[in-house]
Amino acid sequence: MPKLLYVDDEFINLQLFKFNFQKHFELYLASSGQEALEIIESEDVSVIISDLKMPEMDGIELVSEIKKKYPEKICFLLSAYYLSEAISMGLNEADIFEYIIKPWKKDELLKTLDKAYNSL
Repeated sequence: MPKLLYVDDEFINLQLFKFNFQKHFELYLASSGQEALEIIESEDVSVIISDLKMPEMDGIELVSEIKKKYPEKICFLLSAYYLSEAISMGLNEADIFEYIIKPWKKDELLKTLDKAYNSL
């Protein structure tokens, strides 16, 4: 089963994601960027989905940290906000596989994740 790390500072979002995707992936959940980095150090996770807006370390900062050490990892950003020019510039610099708008649709997200795993 493919390993997937989902990062979000809101507990309800972590639980919702787990409920929807636990049968499809070996899921790892993190409530902060720092916790996500610790999981990546100890688990062979290929795909990471992170919320954009989080305290302490936002999603772009997290992806940048991941890509410095693990450039092969596939990273997604997730947000309720549509792309602004500033975010778009950050995405290009951070090497994001795809930007996902909340609320996500399970079937669409599964197709996108399948595309990501097939590109590994």
